[in-house]
Amino acid sequence: MATREEIFSKVQEALVDALGVEDDEVQADATLQDDLGAESIDFLDIVFRLEKSFDIKIERGELFPEDILTSTEYVEDGKLNEEGIVQLKQRMPFADLTKFEADPMVQNLGKHLTVNDMCSFVSHKMAG
Repeated sequence: MATREEIFSKVQEALVDALGVEDDEVQADATLQDDLGAESIDFLDIVFRLEKSFDIKIERGELFPEDILTSTEYVEDGKLNEEGIVQLKQRMPFADLTKFEADPMVQNLGKHLTVNDMCSFVSHKMAG
C-alpha cells in the first residue's frame, strides 16, 4: 500500500498534467475548480490519469456520482435534498462534504472537492 505522501505526489502530478498548473499550486486544501481551475471536461482527464498512475479502474459515476446529482428524487430547485446528501455521503465517504452541505447546489460540488479529497479517494479505492 502506498503512503499518503506517495499518493499525494502522484495525485499532484496527475493534476499538474491535466490542468496545466504548477506543482506548488497543488496543495492538499486546494479546491479543484476554484483554486486549480478544473472544468467538467477536465475531470475525465483527471480520472484517466489517476487510473494510469495507480493502476486502478474508476467506474463512471464513482468519483462524481452523476446519478445522484441529476435525480429528481434527490434534487429540488438545483439543490440536493436531505436524502440526496445522505446518498452522496454514502457514495463519497472519501470527501469532506461539510462546506457543500451548507449550500448543496449541485453545480457547486466540484467547488468544494479538494486535492486532499482526491488523495482520500485513491486511498479508499486502493484499500478496496
